[in-house]
Amino acid sequence: MSALSIGFAALFYFATAVLVVGLVVKIRGYVRTPAPLLIPTTPAPTTRTGVALRMTREVVFFESLFKGSKWTWLFGWMFHASLLLVLLRHLRYFQEPAWAPIVFVQFFGTWAGLTMVAGLAGLWARRFLVDRVRYISTPSDHLHLALLVAIGASGLLMRFVAHTDIVAVKAFMRGLMSLQILPLPADPLLLVHLSLVALLMIVFPISKLLHAPGLFFSPTRYQVDNPREARHQAGWAAALDRR
Repeated sequence: MSALSIGFAALFYFATAVLVVGLVVKIRGYVRTPAPLLIPTTPAPTTRTGVALRMTREVVFFESLFKGSKWTWLFGWMFHASLLLVLLRHLRYFQEPAWAPIVFVQFFGTWAGLTMVAGLAGLWARRFLVDRVRYISTPSDHLHLALLVAIGASGLLMRFVAHTDIVAVKAFMRGLMSLQILPLPADPLLLVHLSLVALLMIVFPISKLLHAPGLFFSPTRYQVDNPREARHQAGWAAALDRR
């Protein structure tokens, strides 16, 4: 087996371990963080059903972002919706045979790569063109966007310009799932793309990109606005009362 295949196999095992452990640690921290105050963003739902509907609108349609900035919402929703299609399309590299929904989404996932990069370009341009956003932008914000754009651009180049042996790539990925190291094509563009993806997996748990699961642990979103009907009490405070 070539050193290249062994090296990338080790890289992806390491990146996967960092991603999984990092997410578990971060989410565990979110769960254990006390929320002593009832602070839902008003107007807020007064029932659990209402909270569920609100969270659905927030996750699927980015409701609060739409109310705050239509242009940011447009580029943000374009990027996230396209990213979902791209990720679904890439599931075929881990399935044999591929599920029918994954086969169906292949065509849409291909063109979603273009809209994903377009959405990222709009979000990145916003950090240069909008004064208040440029003022609070940090180097890490630009690096994260550059990393995502590079991943999308390298993937599009492989799809439309410099094709690679996707059968061998699929065999390599499926081999990793069964702890087997199979040959990986030595195409430079493919190696760059895979290296960037592994880098994203490593930095994801320690970056602002972690807002994805963090949304579900935001008291301003998941709390019910019922201060007159029920007493809000954090878990640690309730434990003290029982002593």
